[in-house]
Amino acid sequence: MSDSEKRARRRELLAARRSLPAVDVGAASRRVVAHLRGLPELTGVRTLLLYAADPDEIDLAALLDDPPPGCRVLLPRVEADGIVTVPYVAGEPLVTGRLGVREPAGAAERVIDVDAVVVPGVAFSPTGRRLGRGGGFYDRLLPGLPDAVRIGVCSEAFVVEDLPVEPHDVPMHLVVTDASVRRRDADGRGGWA
Repeated sequence: MSDSEKRARRRELLAARRSLPAVDVGAASRRVVAHLRGLPELTGVRTLLLYAADPDEIDLAALLDDPPPGCRVLLPRVEADGIVTVPYVAGEPLVTGRLGVREPAGAAERVIDVDAVVVPGVAFSPTGRRLGRGGGFYDRLLPGLPDAVRIGVCSEAFVVEDLPVEPHDVPMHLVVTDASVRRRDADGRGGWA
């Protein structure tokens, strides 16, 4: 798929996501958070990288406000050409960052021991490939977190077969939607269940 076809597909999927009624996004978000809370991969995590959602993204506010017991939460902030991580405590105010995304205002911290990262996406393939917004921020961040479980989240309608991906696109270990949890097989050969 060419770059122009990829951009067109991204625009099409973003337009479809933005057209969803807020009540549907809220309901899907509650179901996704319920699935996340039940994941064995999040049992006993010490450090969890989440995100503050845009209005049309899966909203993780319930998880931000009540993370797993003993878990330290980090949020991303865009600086220069990359993402830095900032510790987050429930209830702290967020500010609008340079890309219009809500971000923490606190001091950035170099973190390499992240147990799990929950990643937003425009869409995901059934095998964990992600189509982001086109900035490549997560594709640059995730290789620096090699031990983290990568969990993509979206509404089930945005798990699509014909997703344009490139070699630098970092795949997820799990894709969690309002209707399903898809995970890479335990043998690590790339099969999905």
